[in-house]
Amino acid sequence: MSCSFCQESIRRAYRATEGVRNVAVSLAHEEALIEYDPERTDESRLKGVLHSLGYTVRDPTRIRAYEEQQEELRREKRRLLSNAMLSAAAMGLMALMGAGVHLPWARGAQAAIATLAVFVVGRHILRMASGSLRRRIFNQHVLLSFGALAGYGAGLLGFFDPRFPADFFVAATFLMTYHILSAYVSGYVRARSQEAVRKLLDLQPPTARVLRDGEEVEVPVEEIGVGDRVRVRPGERVPVDGTVLEGASAVDESLVTGESLPVEKAPADEVIGGSVNKAGTLLVEVARVGEETFLFRVARYVEEARALKPGIIQLVDWILKYFVPGVLAVAAAAFLAWTLGAWLLAGAPHWTRAIYAALSVLVMGYPCALGMATPLALIRGGGMAAERGVLIRSAEAFQVMKNIRKVVFDKTGTITEGEPRVVEVVPQGDVGAEELLHVAASAELFSEHPLAEAIRQAAERRGLKPEEPEEFQSVTGQGVVARLGGAGGAGGAEVLVGRPHLLEEQGVGFPADARDKMAELEGRGLTVAAVSQGGRLVGLVAIGDAIKEGGAQAIARLPRMGIEPWIITGDNERTARAVAARVGIEHVLAGILPSAKAEKIRGLQRGGTRVAMVGDGINDAPALTQADVGIAIGTGTDIAIESADVVLIHGRLDGVLDAIAIGRNSYRKTVQNLALAFGFNGIGVPLAATGLLHPIWAMVAMAASVSTVLANSFGARLLGARPLEEEPVEREIQLEGEVMKLILEVPDMHCEGCARAIAAAVKRLGPGWEIDADVATKRVRVRGEGGRPDGERVAEAVAAAGFRVRSLEHVD
Repeated sequence: MSCSFCQESIRRAYRATEGVRNVAVSLAHEEALIEYDPERTDESRLKGVLHSLGYTVRDPTRIRAYEEQQEELRREKRRLLSNAMLSAAAMGLMALMGAGVHLPWARGAQAAIATLAVFVVGRHILRMASGSLRRRIFNQHVLLSFGALAGYGAGLLGFFDPRFPADFFVAATFLMTYHILSAYVSGYVRARSQEAVRKLLDLQPPTARVLRDGEEVEVPVEEIGVGDRVRVRPGERVPVDGTVLEGASAVDESLVTGESLPVEKAPADEVIGGSVNKAGTLLVEVARVGEETFLFRVARYVEEARALKPGIIQLVDWILKYFVPGVLAVAAAAFLAWTLGAWLLAGAPHWTRAIYAALSVLVMGYPCALGMATPLALIRGGGMAAERGVLIRSAEAFQVMKNIRKVVFDKTGTITEGEPRVVEVVPQGDVGAEELLHVAASAELFSEHPLAEAIRQAAERRGLKPEEPEEFQSVTGQGVVARLGGAGGAGGAEVLVGRPHLLEEQGVGFPADARDKMAELEGRGLTVAAVSQGGRLVGLVAIGDAIKEGGAQAIARLPRMGIEPWIITGDNERTARAVAARVGIEHVLAGILPSAKAEKIRGLQRGGTRVAMVGDGINDAPALTQADVGIAIGTGTDIAIESADVVLIHGRLDGVLDAIAIGRNSYRKTVQNLALAFGFNGIGVPLAATGLLHPIWAMVAMAASVSTVLANSFGARLLGARPLEEEPVEREIQLEGEVMKLILEVPDMHCEGCARAIAAAVKRLGPGWEIDADVATKRVRVRGEGGRPDGERVAEAVAAAGFRVRSLEHVD
C-alpha cells in the first residue's frame, strides 16, 4: 500500500467479498484486519482478493525483516532509475525532432522506449489497475493506466496517420515515470518508519559468554537456551533476559526502561537484555530467549501500535477519491461527444479530435500539482522548523498538528535531563556545604557506582578536588566506607556515604530535623545519600534528575494554545507526582510499562481526540508510534527517534510549541496549494475536453500548475529572506536625548522564534524602544529614549510570554 487510495481499494474489495463481516485496513502498518464467516469463505480466498488487486501478502504474526523491506525498496528504486533514463532518452529525441533534425528511426525508437516504460517497468501498475477495475474500483492506478495506454495507443496510430505525432509516446512514458516516483517516495518513508524496529533489535549483543562444562564459551545469542548461564562483565551490555545467580552490580536500564537512576542488582533479581552492566560481574541464568525477550516484545508493541494507530485521511487523498472518477467521466464524455455526438450532429464522427480530447483530459487531469501540494508545504514547513531545531518527518504530522488537544510527556530524559545529578546538598551541624561535598566525593573516589560519579561531578563543578582515601571498601548495594587523611577536615576519621540504613547499622544517629529533611527529599522523588564522619552525621546529598531548563515554561504555554499536558512514566507515583508538580502538570500516569504506554495513549484517543506523545527512550517507542503525532527528543535513543514523526534536535521542550505552530501554518499553506492546483485543473480539464488542446500542451500546462504551487510555497519566503548574521553583533542605536539601557538574561531563549516572541512582548510596553535579543548569549538588550526602562515591568512582560528572567541590569 502506498496511499489512502490503496487503503480504500482494499477496504471496498473486502466489503464486496462474500463472507466478510468487517474489515479494517491500516495504511501506516500495511495490514488488513478481517472478520469473516469461516463457513462462507477461508484464508486462501481472502488472500486471493489482495493478489487479484496486485498486492503481495506477508505473514503479520512476525516482525517484518529489515532486509526484506530494503530489497523491496531497492526494487522500486531500480524501476525509478530505469524509467528516468527512458524518459530522458524520450525527451532528447523529442527535442531533436522539435529542432528540425530529421531522424527516420525516431518514431520507432520512441515506441520502443514507451513499450519498455509502460509494459515492462510499469507492468505491476497495469496489473493493479486491472484488478481494481474488475472490482469496479477507480483509483490512481486506473487513472494512470488509462492515460499511459491512451498515449501509447495514439502514438501507434501515428504509424498510419501523421496527425498523431510521436509526442504521444513521450506523454505515456512520463506519466508512468511520475507514478513510479511517487511509489518510491512512499516506500522510502515507510522504510524509515520500520528502522525503529531494526535498531531496537540491534541492541541485543550478537554473542554472549555461556558457562558450559565449567568453562566460558562465546556463542551467538541465537544458540542460547532457557536455563543457560551467562557471564556479564562490567561495561558490557546484558545479552539476555534472566535472573542473577551470582554477583552484585548497578545496572543502567535507562535505554530500555527510560529511568535514569541505575538499578542495584543482587542474586534473585531480574535483568533485562540490552541494559548495561556498570560495576560488578554478574552470572545470569537465562529466563527468556527469542521473541519472548524484552526487546522483541517492545518491537512487537511498536508494530501493534502502528497497526492500531487511528487512520489519518490526507486532505488531498480525500479529494482525489472523487477527482479520479470525475476525470475519467469527462474523458469518456469528450470522446463520445466527438464521435457519437459529431455523428448525430454532423453526420460523421471526428476521430482525431475525439482521441485528442480524451487523451488531453487524461494528461491534464493527472493529479501532478495535487500530489505536489502537500509535499511542497511539508518542505516549506520543514525548512522553517529546522531553523528552530525541529525536524518534521511526515506529511501526516502537518495535517494532524492543528487538531492536537493533548500532549503526553515522558518524564525521564524528556521533562528531566535524564542523568543522575546532585540536586541538593544539606549540611548538618557546623559543616559547610562545600566541605560536605568534598568529603563525600573523596570517599567515593574509587567507587564505580553511577551515583558516586554524580557526587564527584558535583564536586568538580564547584572547583573542589577530591583527595585519595587511605582506605576504601564498597558495601554492595549500600554505599562505601573510607578513611581519609587529615586534609579537608576529615582528620583521618572513618567516613560513610550511602543509604541511611548503612549508617544506622554502624551506629550513626539521625536527628529529627535530618529525618524530616530526608522524608521531604524522598517525597520529591530524590535518592538520598547520607554522609557521616567519625560516627557523626555531617549531612545529606540528594541525587535526582533535574528538570530541563525552560521545560516548565514551555509546558505552561500549552494550555494557552488549547492543549492539555499530561505526564506518563514507568517510575513510581510519588516521583511522578513530584516532577509533575514542579512543571505544572495535573494529569499523571505513573508506573506504566512499555506495552501499557501505547494502551494508555489509545485510551486518550477515544472519541477522536488527537494526541501527541513526547518521549526519548526505547520504552516510549510504542507510545510514540501509537500517538497521532510522535515527538522524539533528539538527544534520546535512535529507536525513539525512528518511531517518531517529529524530532526535537536539541532536546528543548519549547520545540514542541514550534512544531505545533509550524504544523498549523503548513496545513493552511497546503489548502492554498490545493486551491491553486484545482484552479488549473478546473480550467484545463474542460478546455482539454474541447479537443483543441494538444496533449503535449496539456503536459506543459501540468508543469505550469506545479510551478505555481511551488511559487506559492516558497516565493514569499525567498523574496523576503534576510541573511542571518553568523555572529551576534552589538549594534549602536542612534537616539536623541537621554538613552538608558536594560540588559536581561533569559536562559529559556533557545531560538530565533523565542527571540521574536520576547521582542514582541517588550515592544508592547514601549513602542519606541529598541530591542536586541541575542540567542547566542541568552541576553536581551532594551534601549529606551528619554527615560529608564522599568526593569520590573519588562521582566514581567517576558515572564508572561512564557520565559524566565534570571537577572536584569540597568546600564546608564
